[in-house]
Amino acid sequence: MSVQRHSSLYRRTELSVHYVRQLRLIWSSFTSEVAKTLLHVFISSCLDYCNSLLYSIGNGLPKNLQTVQNSAVHVVAGARKFNHITAVLCDLCWLPIRQRIQFKLAMIVFKCLYGLAPLYLADDCILVSTVAGRHHLRSANTMKLSAQ
Repeated sequence: MSVQRHSSLYRRTELSVHYVRQLRLIWSSFTSEVAKTLLHVFISSCLDYCNSLLYSIGNGLPKNLQTVQNSAVHVVAGARKFNHITAVLCDLCWLPIRQRIQFKLAMIVFKCLYGLAPLYLADDCILVSTVAGRHHLRSANTMKLSAQ
């Protein structure tokens, strides 16, 4: 990953920390549902930025993003800093960052396979069974993909 892209991802993390802090200050001005919606909109866009690049990256940046998500959940739940937030994550239907990245990639592949993705993605995601000369391989029967 290039240094420029990597620094852009870190800036995105800093931006999401800023959003959480700002929303924490004005939290009491909104109803609970409005505040949850605002937090979800701002934070989920920051957490989902460049998910496909984060799949193979080390634990540093995803750990930072997990910290941002945890702080956002603390704001929603009104919990103290060291309280467990796993149950609140489940209540909000939010996946932890690593699982969120895997889910997003799985959705992209699913959409490519079933013709729901944009052509620029679908053209590069092909089943091995449809590639000439590979239909006789064992992997042809297992829904394996060949990336072009």
